[in-house]
Amino acid sequence: MYCTRKLTEQVWWVGGSDRRLALFENLFPITRGVSYNSYLILDEQTAVVDTVDSSISRQFLENVLHTLDGRPLDYLVINHMEPDHCASIETLLLRFPTLKLVGNAKTFAFMGQFYDFPLDGRTVTVKEGDTLSLGGHTLQFHMTPMVHWPEVMMTYESSEKLLFSADAFGSFGATGGNLFNDELNFDRDWLDDARRYYGNIVGKYGLQVQAALKKLSGLDIAMICPLHGPIWRSNLDYLLNKYDKWSRYEPEERAVAVLYASMYGDTENAVNLLAAGLADSGVKNIAMHDISSTHVSTLISEVFRCSHLVLAAPTYNNGVYPAMATFLHDMKALGLQNRTVALVENGSWAPVSGKLMREMLGELKGFQVLEPVVSLKSALKDSSLEPLFQLRDRILDSLNG
Repeated sequence: MYCTRKLTEQVWWVGGSDRRLALFENLFPITRGVSYNSYLILDEQTAVVDTVDSSISRQFLENVLHTLDGRPLDYLVINHMEPDHCASIETLLLRFPTLKLVGNAKTFAFMGQFYDFPLDGRTVTVKEGDTLSLGGHTLQFHMTPMVHWPEVMMTYESSEKLLFSADAFGSFGATGGNLFNDELNFDRDWLDDARRYYGNIVGKYGLQVQAALKKLSGLDIAMICPLHGPIWRSNLDYLLNKYDKWSRYEPEERAVAVLYASMYGDTENAVNLLAAGLADSGVKNIAMHDISSTHVSTLISEVFRCSHLVLAAPTYNNGVYPAMATFLHDMKALGLQNRTVALVENGSWAPVSGKLMREMLGELKGFQVLEPVVSLKSALKDSSLEPLFQLRDRILDSLNG
């Protein structure tokens, strides 16, 4: 049975959600599942904008057939060729013999890598600024490469001012009836998933996101229609400002995240004392994560959110504790920038994790390491309290500076 929602009188959401999927890209935990958005425009000619993952292909086809109500499908616009959005292309080609596929040159190159269905006479190749008239609706195509794949483009419908934004402006999480941002408590229920989605999926490509935002600034946009998560039909500046800040690698909040690893509880004891000292001094909403039991995608999200990080880890095999090393590797891979960091190391006979963490952070642009680096030998002792309190004071000075 179909399940659709109307965006405007002639534009419909025909996507769906997968609540059974545990790992997005078989990597990122998604306890609330994920939505796959697809859109259908009814005009003199009809067009679907992007398809869905194979997991919900039956629901998608029922939605499309119901909305068309016996009409043919003339065009399929392909903004992004990642499999969670293009897995149903062949289904539509087989169902609608005259269907034309609309994409750019890289779209069809990727299509040939993924699939073997024949395309002769069934493609419309577009480039920057090209338009396609459906009757009363006109689609205009804007290339936004590396947000977050090379072939990505966005499609703007000028009569109703709709931006079909591919994977930009999306979020983890399955939608549940309430599809539009003004039907949701976004800050409470969606912001963390949207930030984690941006940081881990798009976060590496800040320069390209900035270029896309500059290009989009010339458009009069009434609604942003991403491929995952809620559709935005109000307060668009809120979302655009988040993307602007995240893509410039500026912290979303002046806040402290304590991210630690502890083998037997001694390093954890030290950061607990440090966090309590910060709280006594008026710092609120301190985030604390044991990185051994917190997925690295959540840690990355916290770095995008917080201005100040406390990184604490034991020395392990004369190196950095593996979970911390993985986290630092991910920060480097995503090109994170512009954070203030306090370091705490531990080691029973040769503590070197602080030195090694500093070296790894030195490869990241705009990362400042506060002094002193607190060095523990096995457990927190009275002799360690003074440098710990000094570090607390340096964090406070930096927060208030």
